[in-house]
Amino acid sequence: MMTNAKLDMPTLETWLWDAACAIRGAMDAPKFKDYILPLIFVKRLSDVYEDELARLAETGLGDVETAAEMAAADHGLVRFYLPREATWPILRTLTRDIGQKLTDAVRIIADENESLQGVVDVVDFNATVSGERIIADEKLSALIEVISRHRIGLADAEPDLLGRAYEYLLRKFAEGQGQSAGEFYTPREVGMILAHILSPEPGQTAYDPACGSGGLLVKLQLVCKQNHDTAAAERPLQLFGQEQSPVTFAMAKMNMAIHDMNGDVLIGDTLRNPKFLDGSAIRRFDLVVANPMWNQKGYDPKFYDEDPFARFTFGYPTGNTADWGWVQHMFASLGDSGRAGVVLDTGAVSRGSGSKSSDKQRDIRAAFVDRDFVEGVVLLPENLFYNTTAPGVLLFLNRAKPKKRRGQIMLINASGEFSKGKPKNFIPDASIDRIAETYLKWKTVDKFSRIITTDEAKVSDYNLSPSRFVDGADARSHRSISEILEELASAQNDSAKLDRELNRVFASLGFLYRAGDGQR
Repeated sequence: MMTNAKLDMPTLETWLWDAACAIRGAMDAPKFKDYILPLIFVKRLSDVYEDELARLAETGLGDVETAAEMAAADHGLVRFYLPREATWPILRTLTRDIGQKLTDAVRIIADENESLQGVVDVVDFNATVSGERIIADEKLSALIEVISRHRIGLADAEPDLLGRAYEYLLRKFAEGQGQSAGEFYTPREVGMILAHILSPEPGQTAYDPACGSGGLLVKLQLVCKQNHDTAAAERPLQLFGQEQSPVTFAMAKMNMAIHDMNGDVLIGDTLRNPKFLDGSAIRRFDLVVANPMWNQKGYDPKFYDEDPFARFTFGYPTGNTADWGWVQHMFASLGDSGRAGVVLDTGAVSRGSGSKSSDKQRDIRAAFVDRDFVEGVVLLPENLFYNTTAPGVLLFLNRAKPKKRRGQIMLINASGEFSKGKPKNFIPDASIDRIAETYLKWKTVDKFSRIITTDEAKVSDYNLSPSRFVDGADARSHRSISEILEELASAQNDSAKLDRELNRVFASLGFLYRAGDGQR
């Protein structure tokens, strides 16, 4: 029985768990998503197609059957055209050769809709191993029935339904199986904070070099429409993304397709092989947004040194973390007045500060600060992300700060802005608004935000951790151990520097000074 209730997250999770149980035993658990998500996408396409036929009928073009005939003759009347045999009501009636007929259906959809080729038709539901079906028809029938429970047209579920589904399936299965911790979805509220602060304008270009399921690009489009309505409809954002994982690449293409997003998503390793180029140079955009894998390994100094695009002019990160490699790629992808927002591990904005010797990450941060390209840092609450309990930070860059912000950096300690959830915390809408409003209005709020100068950042040895400058109301009880240890080490180094300076001053006056004892 299908329900018309709008899908919230608990309902979605129950639905997906039941879908996974329907094919349990047929394959390794992490592969469930490879079969469940394409079918959910087909259901989404079918429900949206039904909605559009109903819309055509309401405009006076006849009944739904007549609208279907018109759509068959002119595919441009609908987002995507689905022949009758590929619509969900027909697929739900299948009783024999289900695997083959499902495979035929997705291939028909791809044939009729060029933009879905290589996206919706990536799974063979009739595949075999050693002569045995991977998923028997009985299990596919059960899976179809579970997916049939909910209507998922555009008005029935949140815009990034596929990303949310992918997020849940990854957490439920991939983590427990030791899968890549870098393959994860950015929580909705984090994407909304990025989008509100970047405040996209109609007609702008936006790029995500590690786009995953395309969720951050979707959020930019939503906020642009929310802020500019008619203008956004007339001049939509031009959205572009690159993704390395074939599965998430396909989902990003699905998201682009279902939301009528203008632009393109390409597949490949962005750092090694950036696909969006302007001749032989990196293509530049108005906005860049990303949540790349944190502390990614595999890129050594030789890689950065031999980069043919001259992206890493601020310095070469260590082989242990590519965080500032990603930041430099994003910066190189910004137009002359471009802005960027990136989600990073908290250590990316503080690691190396206070070190007596040269530190590559600190030195790269220093180069960005000294050139006045860092506009702001937002410390997030703990336990938001499915693959880690670490809080993370949002780093904002601006190639051309407005005059009133030059020489300044906005720091927001939002570590206490969360509500408890199961299994993960979340940021309430009121807190999303508070963070974005504080940033956009460029104001200091006690125990929440502070505007520092680039000189103050330099004095702190380029430690840009908001908790160093803003003692949040609840920050002490919610900060990560790694961040506390890093700040403790930095404070100890600051203390040692002060002791050395006092030794020098007192020695010049003929006194002996020992830390903790005062003068003798």
